[in-house]
Amino acid sequence: MAGNNEKKRFIAGCGSVNVDLIFSGIEALPEEGEELYGKNFSMMLGGGAPGTLILLGRLGIPVRLQTGLGNDMFSRFAASELEKENVTLHNLSRGTEGIPVNISCVAVTPRDRTFLSYTDGIRRTEETARMIYESSHGAEICIMDTRYADVYEQLKKEGSRIALDMGWSESLSLDNCRPLLELADYYTPNRKEALKITGCGSPRDAAKVLAEFFDTVVIKLDAEGCLIYKEGEYFTVPVIPGIQAKDSTGAGDAFLAGYLYGIYHGFETRKAVLLGNLTGGKCVSEPGCLTASYTGQELMAEAEHYAFLCG
Repeated sequence: MAGNNEKKRFIAGCGSVNVDLIFSGIEALPEEGEELYGKNFSMMLGGGAPGTLILLGRLGIPVRLQTGLGNDMFSRFAASELEKENVTLHNLSRGTEGIPVNISCVAVTPRDRTFLSYTDGIRRTEETARMIYESSHGAEICIMDTRYADVYEQLKKEGSRIALDMGWSESLSLDNCRPLLELADYYTPNRKEALKITGCGSPRDAAKVLAEFFDTVVIKLDAEGCLIYKEGEYFTVPVIPGIQAKDSTGAGDAFLAGYLYGIYHGFETRKAVLLGNLTGGKCVSEPGCLTASYTGQELMAEAEHYAFLCG
């Protein structure tokens, strides 16, 4: 039994790598036909499942990432950046043409951020499904790529726990997403996503609906913290006080990293959510999805300092 547990001590996930070209230091977006220069520019890896896995790797958890990297300049940049991280990489797009990574031009104003993106994507084939299964087999937790639900259904039968992170879509509904919700063990939507998928008017009502699928419901409420609903009772873990938010890009992916870190280590839900609030808060303190992060030791020290937020 101990040997089996040892084999499962990693987290796996699949998703396209995001390469963000970030323009900041602008007061407003240009009108059509206009050109503006930002005061600052950077190119860095973005969020999504790869971002969550990178942050988990920095926290000291062994992680395996299945993604697509081609021969284009943006894929080469992503590959060089991933080499610096504690991530085991499985390339689903080796030898294929096109640009499999997501490229996003991000314009950051004092009020919000705007994206213009492009990708050729990662085409699903029998080979990519096989690669995802083989590199995820034995994982403690898998971050699901929704196009491969059949693969994750098999992994769940074999003992892996499944984390679902769908993000926002106009098509979010219980009818459309029921198979994914029934498959997942963890789902942490934000307020907008929770209201959309359930059709409810309040997070509390949405939590009751999601309780059909999950013993513990977690809904992110932005500045109001995180709502937990379990066994008919509500609890809110507040945001970390004193954080000066500079860029909210990637906050949800960073929250998921801290939350799964807690789940991985067997912490109870309130503490896992506190860890998510900490990693999410750390993320927004600097521009970019992966600029600011914790080591595992740093995160646990902060969690001890803010333990009072768990009630």
